[in-house]
Amino acid sequence: MWHQRGERLCLIKETLPVYGHQHSGTELGGTRFRPLSFEVPKPLFPVAGVAMLQHHIEACAQVPDMKEIILIGFYQPNDELNRFISSSQQEFKIPIRYLQEFAALGTGGGIYHFRDQILSGGPAAFFLMNADVCSEFPLQEMLRFHRQHGENHCGVLLGTTANRTQSLNYGCIVENRETNEVLHFVEKPSTFVSDIINCGIYLFTPDIFGHIGKVFQRNQQERIQEELTNGKQMPEVIRLEQDIFTTLAGQKKLLVYKTQHFWSQIKSAGSAIYASRLYLKQYHQTHPERLATNRDGTPKIIGDVYIHPTANIDPSAVLGPNVSIGKGVTIGGGVRVRESIILHGAVLQDHCCVLNSIVGWDSTVGKWARVEGTPSDPNPNDPYAKIDSETLFRDGGLTPSITILGCNVSIPSEVIIRNSIVLPHKDLNRSFQNQIIL
Repeated sequence: MWHQRGERLCLIKETLPVYGHQHSGTELGGTRFRPLSFEVPKPLFPVAGVAMLQHHIEACAQVPDMKEIILIGFYQPNDELNRFISSSQQEFKIPIRYLQEFAALGTGGGIYHFRDQILSGGPAAFFLMNADVCSEFPLQEMLRFHRQHGENHCGVLLGTTANRTQSLNYGCIVENRETNEVLHFVEKPSTFVSDIINCGIYLFTPDIFGHIGKVFQRNQQERIQEELTNGKQMPEVIRLEQDIFTTLAGQKKLLVYKTQHFWSQIKSAGSAIYASRLYLKQYHQTHPERLATNRDGTPKIIGDVYIHPTANIDPSAVLGPNVSIGKGVTIGGGVRVRESIILHGAVLQDHCCVLNSIVGWDSTVGKWARVEGTPSDPNPNDPYAKIDSETLFRDGGLTPSITILGCNVSIPSEVIIRNSIVLPHKDLNRSFQNQIIL
């Protein structure tokens, strides 16, 4: 965002459900990300070799005169989050801090709660991004678009095109094609409204807090009345999408900037593999040094592959396309890995095969074993298709999806694990298919 003095601010907000009870600090916001979110907060899960949040921070750091990055969420701060913030500050030479909500306040409630800290320094505008999106983050283009359209609006929404069927799963935007004004906004409509969907990436001016404040005051009155009438305490939740955008649409207060670049949500572990593919492809332009290449004495690389410098990989292994190998991973001779994420400390023994899977931290896949999942990619024949958010179960059985091994799982030699989820610290002794192994 930019300040009057030429400074800019960026907020990254973890999106959380406003219902139900969360059981642990690291798991929060990652219900559909289990069992991986048992070990690490979802925003710190590695995608294309770096934490999911680092892609956001790298984009913010590219914006000239960026003043500060603020992370807002409901997580208990822990050593891992603190280390990530500290190392990111050193690498990108920009102040980064974390503000913890006292409760899950919704996409608008969190920024309103911390509005004084956000507005300190007199910013003229600020970026707000959901943590669970994957994008090229065209922040500088949004900033130019904002400036070109004058000062009457209070927000720019990043939009992209979806097909008619999948648009019903997102916030839908109807625009004035001449002025780019948002005329109508509906969150997850029951019938088709528009093929322009909300990306969860915004540029706001401080005026947005006045509009959120009106909703907050109205909600306070309703909460008091509800408590007096029924004795029930309503949550202090404000949702940007349903409570703010729906109201401001058609009032010349919101604009939509449509991107032609890649964008996807990262709601499930399967979508993390797809997001990894998108980021690895982007590395050709942004970070070619992160991509492995074919050289003498190294494993065979097919397509886009990231390998952490500390990984120990036999030269006879074949990796790719779309493979990320984490810190301290050991891969034996004749191993085949494709469309997968191999996390810190995992061991893939000789001649095993890992396809469309995530192998958890410190897990072991035995010799000649096969770990395989079913990809949940968008329809490749539809340029506007998005990844579907599959339910865990369908027709009484586990929905075929990628295979996930939690941390410290041991897969014995010569077995097959297909379309299954294995919870942490399990020593398996036979093959499994289409099961959750508790």
